[in-house]
Amino acid sequence: MSRRRIGFWYRLAAVIAKPPLVVLFKRDWRGMEHIPAHEGFITAVNHNSHIDPLSYAHFQYNTGRVPRFLAKDGLFKDGFVGRVMKGTGQIPVYRETTNALDAFRAAVAAIERGECVAFYPEGTLTRDPDMWPMTAKSGAARVALETKCPVIPVAQWGANLALPPYSKKPSLFPRKTLQVKAGAPVDLSRFYDKEPTPEVLREATEAIMAAITELLEEIRGEKAPDVPYDPRRARLEQRRKAEARKASRSTTQSTPQNTSEDSK
Repeated sequence: MSRRRIGFWYRLAAVIAKPPLVVLFKRDWRGMEHIPAHEGFITAVNHNSHIDPLSYAHFQYNTGRVPRFLAKDGLFKDGFVGRVMKGTGQIPVYRETTNALDAFRAAVAAIERGECVAFYPEGTLTRDPDMWPMTAKSGAARVALETKCPVIPVAQWGANLALPPYSKKPSLFPRKTLQVKAGAPVDLSRFYDKEPTPEVLREATEAIMAAITELLEEIRGEKAPDVPYDPRRARLEQRRKAEARKASRSTTQSTPQNTSEDSK
């Protein structure tokens, strides 16, 4: 997609968003050469701040290939934000409804038209205590195997320092550096001739997340945990510990106490 096809609404969004981003943040962008010049493709991005979509979108916009985000359907309601979301071609995600497959179909159609579709594979802000990418959902892998398009991993860091996950209190000064790094396409060709079973989708998703994590390791200069944080497993472990504590208290309370008569 050439820059002249970006369109009015995306240009308007850029006019509104870019000035504060330029003033409030420094930038360290790398890997733009990996963004395809013409064909449809997927970007798979880590998510560690409510404002990191702005950081990533700024990077991507400057490549001339604007992203189509998958976003909660509530953002597409009436009002200015809804008009911008629709006008810029973002893709609504209807969770747990009869329209749940519409996002998948829309993503495939956008890629077949030669556009970029941006996925946050984790599905939400990371819950990893050290803000590494956590286990992910299979949507990006499912669309990638359906279209056989390039999947570009993108890692970012810095927005989370300005606004940590699940925080409502920003810390803008001193100025933070928004680091964004795109990598070479993830090789998923070994999955193309396979039935997209849950196991195949899991392995493809893990390959995508491993590529993102490797880029983030390079940005942070640190080693990520060997096993990605799994929020579902963490919840089960917390529940198990809570039940164990409850059972321990119940056992203690039900155990008869020695009396002076018993001790004779």
